[in-house]
Amino acid sequence: MADNALLIALNAIPKLGSIKIQSLAEEFKCYDDFSKAKPEDLLEIPGIGKIICEKIIECRKKVDPNREIERANQLGIKIVTLLDKEYPELLKQIYDPPPVLYTKGEIAFLHNKSIAIVGSRKASAYGKNVAMKFAKELASLTINIVSGMARGIDSFAHKGAIDAGGPTTAVFCFGIDIIYPPENISLMKEILKCGCVISSFPLGTPPQAVNFPARNRIISGLSLGTLVVEAAEKSGSLITADFSLEQGREVFAIPGSIFNPYSRGTHKLIKQGAKLVESIDDILDELYLESPKNSNTNTADSVNLQNLSETEKSILEVIDYQPIQIEQIINLSHRNSQEVNAILTCLELKGCISALPGGYFVRN
Repeated sequence: MADNALLIALNAIPKLGSIKIQSLAEEFKCYDDFSKAKPEDLLEIPGIGKIICEKIIECRKKVDPNREIERANQLGIKIVTLLDKEYPELLKQIYDPPPVLYTKGEIAFLHNKSIAIVGSRKASAYGKNVAMKFAKELASLTINIVSGMARGIDSFAHKGAIDAGGPTTAVFCFGIDIIYPPENISLMKEILKCGCVISSFPLGTPPQAVNFPARNRIISGLSLGTLVVEAAEKSGSLITADFSLEQGREVFAIPGSIFNPYSRGTHKLIKQGAKLVESIDDILDELYLESPKNSNTNTADSVNLQNLSETEKSILEVIDYQPIQIEQIINLSHRNSQEVNAILTCLELKGCISALPGGYFVRN
């Protein structure tokens, strides 16, 4: 059986791929044997041709797994390989699982039942609200919310889980010692308080589009199902959904406006057989998970309305699930701006609406 040092070294060789890594690990068993292997030894291994052999010899000189482990320890990062019991069991079940995971935070959550929530970076107010709502409700049931910490839907999925106290997992397509996008540094800190971040890429690997598919495979591989909130007709979110299907997992999709180009991807999934989702019960029932009482959206709305004054109700009726500017709210409600501003503040504090940049408000 191969050792961890060998897997870490092989994983550090660019474009080698999991299958070739597995073949090399089976042949050499330990890092010392691999480091001393001659070109003719490498060429005898299935799938290792002359070009790849030369690449291995070239990169092998620069790879030091012990130094990588030491550096990871200094940064509070744990390296988990397929040989370790901490390796997520659900991910291990997919075809060609990543041999090495760099992890930071509470990695025990990787063994929780998990749901992936993904979507467009250019998310609408509706999409952000949906991502936060579903993530918060699922995380409150200790279901791990898995996403990619990208701008848009991913970030709001993590935020929803954080609001519920977690758990949530962010999967990177770059080295775990790098934070991208840079504005998510505070989000990453919050994720680490109630979840973890992981990556299959060595320390220092920069963000590159070519790494997105590998990241998406892990997101779906860690999860019982993938919920796509908003997506263009051709997007990384649909690639994640495809991986989910290939891995024998469920795909869920949120319907949206026919006028929103980022609803076309989710509507396409629904046409192809993805489960249309309106509440977390639709997800829980499909996965045979226990559904909490009163999780129905309409019930929640009625409870909120009971806590509102008649004046607050009248303003809430003006605010739709699509963003509306405060000037429009004032005109439609026939009230003065001072009174409307005070009521909007109360409605926001009660969780009925959300304030958006530019003086817009949207109903939750």
